[in-house]
Amino acid sequence: MNDGPEDVAKAIEAVGRIEVVPTLLAVLCEITGMRFSVVACVTETTWTACAVQDEIGFGVRRGDQLAVNTTLCFESRAPIVIEHASTDPLYHAHPAVKLHAIESHISVPIVLSNGRYFGNLCAIDPSPAKVKEPRILSMFTRFASLIASQLETQLRQEQANTALLDEREAGELREQFIAILGHDLRNPLQAVHAGCELLEQNITDPRLSTIASRIKTNVRRMSALIDDVLDFARGRLGGGLDVEMTEVESINSGLMTVVQEVLDARPDCKIISDIDVGRPVRCDLGRLQQVASNLLTNAAMHGLPHSSIKITACADDDDLVLAVWNAGEPIPSESIDKIFQPFWRHSVSANRNGLGLGLHICSQIVRAHQGSISVTSSQVDGTQFTARLPLGVSKRLDGNQRGYG
Repeated sequence: MNDGPEDVAKAIEAVGRIEVVPTLLAVLCEITGMRFSVVACVTETTWTACAVQDEIGFGVRRGDQLAVNTTLCFESRAPIVIEHASTDPLYHAHPAVKLHAIESHISVPIVLSNGRYFGNLCAIDPSPAKVKEPRILSMFTRFASLIASQLETQLRQEQANTALLDEREAGELREQFIAILGHDLRNPLQAVHAGCELLEQNITDPRLSTIASRIKTNVRRMSALIDDVLDFARGRLGGGLDVEMTEVESINSGLMTVVQEVLDARPDCKIISDIDVGRPVRCDLGRLQQVASNLLTNAAMHGLPHSSIKITACADDDDLVLAVWNAGEPIPSESIDKIFQPFWRHSVSANRNGLGLGLHICSQIVRAHQGSISVTSSQVDGTQFTARLPLGVSKRLDGNQRGYG
């Protein structure tokens, strides 16, 4: 035990929460014939009564303290048994015996399983008592062990409660971090983007107009990077990506919008689309569009230059199937299992743009829909990413649902 007032106060509260302690103290007095029993917290300097059974008006109440060197606990942390202190060769002249008029005394240490010394279970009386019988010491020892066990149980509960509170505080801090990150990074980019649009509308010099257009392109790239970082932060720090499930009548138009956005951002890109989903789909359309965008952007970055990219979407009996294909050098077989890990980028392509989060986020979005995503890659057949989202997901996901990555 530490000597600080807060530590001693916690010890008193801990013993007070052990409901059986008053009964134990009463039993000790009844069986031994001694009229004062106590559970004491003992530190290097103080002896503190945490629970008291007083039938003689000894004058020590719960919370009262004595200097430890005025007690017998100061002498030893081993059991002490005294029947006649006035004639005991070791203790008849002991200051504590004289100070407190002790004639009979028995105490055993309360020691936790990790060896930590808490204090003592004691009984005293100004009259002699038969307490040297083995059964008496055994009873005190067992009761002290029971108290130690209960104190440890409380300690574990307190640690669990503290950990829960810490986790809640950490969760709030994570959410604040994500919100601040998004706000503080987006605002400057929005200002730059708006400024570029204004310049494009008023500049007549083609060279300056081209520069403004390039700045806008880089702003879009930076915005995409921020989106990836925020999604990664939500997935890893916030507990998972959110998906808002709705019944989407036409997935086709939503996916074609993504294709056009990628073409606008990459005018040199060639995309062949075969998007024909002939039924409504329950999904998070925005997140599904994000998957399509990330896969198309990945294909444009790592595929064979100036070759076509193919995107297909259809519905079979069980799943919505979204696939993106590109030609080019295959992903090494030893890297296939790593392709969806965060911050990992295969080294086949010389293009190293991005943080390596796009495919990881795709996998987390698909997982949040209770789907799966896979990749095949070879020199002959090219590279294809295929996402399968169960069409029956609405039976398992109702309303807004969080998918955990």
